Amino acid sequence: MNMLLLYCGIFSAVRGKDKDMSDVKRVDDTWVPLLLQWFSVHCRELPWRGGTRRDPYKVWVSEIMLQQTKVEAVRPYYESWMERFPDMETLAAASADEVLRQWQGLGYYSRARNLHQAVQEVVASYDGKVPSDTAELVKLKGVGAYTAGAIASIAYGRRVAAVDGNVLRVFARLYNIEENILSGAVKKEITDLVDNVMPAACPGAFNEALMDFGAQVCVPRQPHCEGCPLSSHCLARAAGKEAVLPLRLTKKNIPTEDITVVVCTRQRKWLLHRRPEKGLLASMWEFPNAGGAGAEGIGAVTKLLQSVGLSVVVGAAEIAAVKHVFSHKIWRLHVYRAKAVHGHLQAKEDWQWLPVTAYTEVPWAGPHGKITAVL
Repeated sequence: MNMLLLYCGIFSAVRGKDKDMSDVKRVDDTWVPLLLQWFSVHCRELPWRGGTRRDPYKVWVSEIMLQQTKVEAVRPYYESWMERFPDMETLAAASADEVLRQWQGLGYYSRARNLHQAVQEVVASYDGKVPSDTAELVKLKGVGAYTAGAIASIAYGRRVAAVDGNVLRVFARLYNIEENILSGAVKKEITDLVDNVMPAACPGAFNEALMDFGAQVCVPRQPHCEGCPLSSHCLARAAGKEAVLPLRLTKKNIPTEDITVVVCTRQRKWLLHRRPEKGLLASMWEFPNAGGAGAEGIGAVTKLLQSVGLSVVVGAAEIAAVKHVFSHKIWRLHVYRAKAVHGHLQAKEDWQWLPVTAYTEVPWAGPHGKITAVL
């Protein structure tokens, strides 16, 4: 990565701009060469990085996977994904079930569905070439301003900000911004700051440097200020506020829902239900379940099964308890086993008897996949 400094030309082009910045107030950007110098030594070795020309598809996949997910958790999934879907044409031709199954374990499955549909659109409508313009990128399903900025800057060298939580935190401290960084106005203020200081020669490297710096040095709690190469430029540090910034709105309490799950087995097959095509864990498979705990929940599941032609005798003892945390709610699953199953399953596309040995062949709704481990 030592070639980064030469490529960027930071010592001669840090203030270079691709667009007219005359209407933007000049702010201190003398720390930018120091950041890029740090990045040339400390950049993380990641499977989606490398090479002088970055593959837009690989950048896109990595950025979608990294949403709400830590880098080390993403690494094996990314590598497995690229083995299965090495290019957009392969992904576009895959079925939705194949895509969800490959994504299984990463969570937030709407990311996979949106990526699949967006890639199909690129193959069909953009001649298989990922757009380089952010205005076109944000038209693709699941691609927001941050992802569009990351793709455009990293893969195409476009001078576009990619502002995520790391960047918000770093800039809030560097410029001592004492306002809620989650507010739209503050996000815009920071985006404008990023635009102002971004070097024209290497916008992608600059954006990735900010991401890595926020992950390794300017971390959320207990930032490593003593060894920080930017500490002499940090206004929050100078004001003694590096530990309290950035400011965020207090999160609301997350509600907990009790759900009763009944595992029905017949001739070494499990009874599964497919969730609706829209909503939480859309189109993924689960064991029969209903809201509620104890007798209430068991009664609700029994009634559900009767509606598809089955009657069950549910064991009295709970065989497992599974907790699953979403960003907006918590599921507390109470798992029971059906001692007997009578009747014949009515022909319905969203129900099936799945051979136990074939359980890896379907995309499981996250918490229900956990249940298979205790059966």
